Amino acid sequence: MDTQTRHALKQDSFAQATASSFSWISGHRSGVLRWVIGVVAAVVLCVGGLVFWNMRSTAADSALGAALDIYTAPLATPGAPPETGIYATASERSKAANQKFAAVAQQYGWLPEGAKAHYFAGITDQELGQTASAETELKQASGAWDRNLANLAKLALAGLYHQTARDAQAIDLYNQLAAKPSETVSATVAQLDLADLLAASGKQDQARALWAKVKDADKDGAAGQIATQKLAPKQ
Repeated sequence: MDTQTRHALKQDSFAQATASSFSWISGHRSGVLRWVIGVVAAVVLCVGGLVFWNMRSTAADSALGAALDIYTAPLATPGAPPETGIYATASERSKAANQKFAAVAQQYGWLPEGAKAHYFAGITDQELGQTASAETELKQASGAWDRNLANLAKLALAGLYHQTARDAQAIDLYNQLAAKPSETVSATVAQLDLADLLAASGKQDQARALWAKVKDADKDGAAGQIATQKLAPKQ
């Protein structure tokens, strides 16, 4: 078979395939159109969702940053004239920051920044003596997908439980943290806090056993040094 014949056959095959495809599309026009529209709609939704998410994340990050600026604002020097952005007392500063954190948590609770706002709202509630609100906010933050944040909230919540005479719940949380630590809350930190709770409850033997465990586990670290000091004889 010569080259010209082969070329002609290829052209005929291509023409037949094209005609067949066109015939199939013509017979299934409505289905094809629905499929194309569905794909386009899915792409538009995905792109729109990403744009919306980025816009809301940016707004949430900005709002959380403004609240943190208040929380870390300097306190006024006694006798100094009032200045904008400087608070007379820590309580006044916590109150102002708490309002901002609560607003961020309410508006952006479904974003990571909202979860962080729940944590800081709980911390500032606790500083202001609002234990019921603090518990609600810290419980919300303790369910965050980010274990670093969740563990920080659990640690604060355990302290709140101890403060409000619910030591059994506090002990349970400390044990959870020791079993599943994170970068923000190590097992030794949870054990140190648990040991302090036990010592405050008159359970010195259990507390000393935990301090000894921390000392052995973290010989050269800060937690190990604290445990060593706790075990040292009283002067």
